[in-house]
Amino acid sequence: MTKEQILKLLSRINYPGFNRDIVSFGMVENVELTEKTVRVTLKLAAEKSKQGEVKDLVSKTLESSGAFENVDVQLMGAPQSSGSISQTEKPENVKHIIAVASGKGGVGKSTVAANLACSLLNKGYKTGLLDLDIYGPSLPIILGINESPKFTQDKKLVPLDWNEMKVLSFGFISGNDSPAIWRGPMVARMTEQFFRDVDWGDLDFLVLDLPPGTGDIQLTLTQKIQISGAIIVTTPQDIALSDVRKGADMFQKVNTPVLGVVENMSGMTLKGTVYDSGGNLIKNGSIVLNQIHKTQVDEGGSFSINIDLFKTGGGEQESQRLGVPLLGKIPFSHTIMDATDAGTPISFNLPENAGTKIFSQIVKQIESELTF
Repeated sequence: MTKEQILKLLSRINYPGFNRDIVSFGMVENVELTEKTVRVTLKLAAEKSKQGEVKDLVSKTLESSGAFENVDVQLMGAPQSSGSISQTEKPENVKHIIAVASGKGGVGKSTVAANLACSLLNKGYKTGLLDLDIYGPSLPIILGINESPKFTQDKKLVPLDWNEMKVLSFGFISGNDSPAIWRGPMVARMTEQFFRDVDWGDLDFLVLDLPPGTGDIQLTLTQKIQISGAIIVTTPQDIALSDVRKGADMFQKVNTPVLGVVENMSGMTLKGTVYDSGGNLIKNGSIVLNQIHKTQVDEGGSFSINIDLFKTGGGEQESQRLGVPLLGKIPFSHTIMDATDAGTPISFNLPENAGTKIFSQIVKQIESELTF
């Protein structure tokens, strides 16, 4: 068998808990062939039970092919920092933790995270939403919340209840107007406390709204919390993609599955009606914007034109580079903006909105990636 044939064989093995195979997840680090011996190196950063399960599946698959006399499967751990790293874990009774992330600020991670959580809630899943941006929490505004969480008798935080979704943000504790002037170690400890010292109860999904960059919060999460997968949010232009790539590559380096890419602020549709100077409808004509965008005017004098404000194709480009799906393209929308500022995400408040349907389709793709 050739290396390509071996990889094709291994692509039949799904990673435990997912409907995607270990090859497409980038978990097969190396394949070596010497006569009748094959040596496969796996790069896994999962808990030990899953590491052993994947190793056994790979060994049995190669042995059952009958092509080799000797099969050697090795495990290579994820790159580690100089500090100690504890065994990855997750809160009890939380089935899946989904991180919404980007290496770039201002791409709309919080809006995407909140709407995805609302879409999951609409589908009947027990859902939680955790805002992990210590320095700039957005959840109090996006959900219109100005309350503080309470504590249980054993001093665990109780998430706030927002329309039957459990939500928590540092902004609920510190006050959204107070700046957090904290050093890295304090941020890392607070991140861990949001998992260990919070009574999340039974959840199907816990959606994490991560801050931009690849700093202390992201490092703490990937080292100590068992994340089911990450969703990368980007805008189409090159200046955003250059930073987004760093965030996406961080998850791949620590072997956290990247479920897909969401392209936000993906163009804008302008609609209107054209009149002449006398106030009469201009019918069956055409309209040109900035000598670039041209469209026809219909018999009623109306037109609709799509404008790529930040270029186009950035999300697709990044998804192809990562070898993951482009989950969705979310356009500029005054409705999304107004709903977010009003504290009522469109996916909760406007079920028939075009943006709501895009988020619903993204959730369907996430569902197809995961098993329960």
